[in-house]
Amino acid sequence: MSNPVRIGIIGLGRVFERYAIVLDGLVREGRAEAVVGYDPLPERCAVAQATYPGMRIAASPAEVYGSDDVDAVLVLTSMNEHGEIAAAAYEAGKHVLVEKPLATTLIEADRLVHLSQESDRLLVCAPHILLSPTYREMHRRLAAGEIGDVKLARALYGWSGPWWGEWFYRPGGGALFDLGVYNVTSLCGFLGSVKRVTALVGTAIKERPVNGVMTPVTANDNAHVLLDFGNEVYGSVTTGFTIQKYGRAPAIELYGLEGSMDMLGDDWAPRGFEVWRSEVGHWEIHEEQAPDWPWTDGLNHLVSCLERGVPSVTRPEQAYHVLEVMLAAMKSSAEGRAVDIASSFPAPDYSHEEDFVMDERRKHDTSL
Repeated sequence: MSNPVRIGIIGLGRVFERYAIVLDGLVREGRAEAVVGYDPLPERCAVAQATYPGMRIAASPAEVYGSDDVDAVLVLTSMNEHGEIAAAAYEAGKHVLVEKPLATTLIEADRLVHLSQESDRLLVCAPHILLSPTYREMHRRLAAGEIGDVKLARALYGWSGPWWGEWFYRPGGGALFDLGVYNVTSLCGFLGSVKRVTALVGTAIKERPVNGVMTPVTANDNAHVLLDFGNEVYGSVTTGFTIQKYGRAPAIELYGLEGSMDMLGDDWAPRGFEVWRSEVGHWEIHEEQAPDWPWTDGLNHLVSCLERGVPSVTRPEQAYHVLEVMLAAMKSSAEGRAVDIASSFPAPDYSHEEDFVMDERRKHDTSL
């Protein structure tokens, strides 16, 4: 695409504030244009329109994805709205970026995957953690066998929980969909498709303050999930709105037969990584090369893929698989048994990104 990608936004709340950081840069570069937005709260619409004076305010989500002057729609609503709105936008002929999870039921997610497979339009699903330079470098090193076959992995992410939205604590919300989705996406990107899940998932805090009002909690807020990737490869995810703070524990630990590799920081905000190779005998520290990398980088990736006419690194099939794993974790805990996973997904393909980076380098270095 030679013209700016025309963006429609559904949901102008806290998550949009973070996407706006990326959108601002794209607008300044002439690569994107904020055309129309919708939110049920007028005060959010007023802030967004002040930020993007040329942006219209729609009366409904349908008015956003039904607009002829919109190329791509960002779905940044509460989680239980993602599937329906994303599918409607996709069926309206738009490219779609949907926040995590892509849906909260497998029926909705399956519909989205099939729509994407039958169309040449992009469906970019959060979380976008596979795009960070740190994740990509770790993925490259693992694929090259730097620490041998990985047989064990551990992932961690949690905090004390949001205080601004009741939907986080209602069915369709919860810590697994909001937090655990990052860790499951990370481990699946590194290790492939999960075969079986065993988990403990519960609600540890039965009532929480939300916008100053004590609110019953009916969604999960505490989880420990065991993942069986087959071939004696096992992983675990510890997550919840029950974690006040954790210290220097890495976000991701990968244990191979010839060494270990840890992602420092969180997988949505990495701070470099470290590698232990048995043949070397000490930790090699790799400092973070992109400390300002935003977890909303999927928007930049969407625009870049449209400009170059290439598929996205993050695939709807993986987002579906991650959702199936999280739902299986809830089922495993409720029924006290292991749950098999039926879906699989293709390995992340970074080839288009590698070619793009090399082309950019050639523009500035004639020796290449």
